[in-house]
Amino acid sequence: MLETQKIDEYFMRQALMQAQLAEENGEVPVGVVIVCKKVIVAKAHNQTEQLRDATAHAEMIAITSAANHLNSKYLKDCTLYVTLEPCLMCATASMWSQVGRIVYGATDLQRGFQNYDMEVLHPKTLCTSGVLEGECAHILTNFFQKKRGK
Repeated sequence: MLETQKIDEYFMRQALMQAQLAEENGEVPVGVVIVCKKVIVAKAHNQTEQLRDATAHAEMIAITSAANHLNSKYLKDCTLYVTLEPCLMCATASMWSQVGRIVYGATDLQRGFQNYDMEVLHPKTLCTSGVLEGECAHILTNFFQKKRGK
């Protein structure tokens, strides 16, 4: 169990680096890495402003990238690490791609998928929350405080 926790923290730190890239580009700082057999096969951050695309969430970009890298539309053997609980759109995309496991940091009390229905995930998808939650929440809180001039 301790080894899994250390692995989860390591990859969540990689996702946090992606979130920092998003922040540097004026995007909501959410980052993702997708891991297959302890190797990062995709990484992404929010690009909704840059691409002028409301669907350009980090998870959506990473899922597409991982599928291309693995040459498979299914990501059954993959873990998606994301700094913020996925929204309903991203959770549904993870269901369609059959992501094996989702690990997220901060809970999204307004738009997180768990506000709707846990059944949105694929039945075999495992979900772990709260990994590096404080750090993941801090980058978001800090971003919005700066944006609002506080």
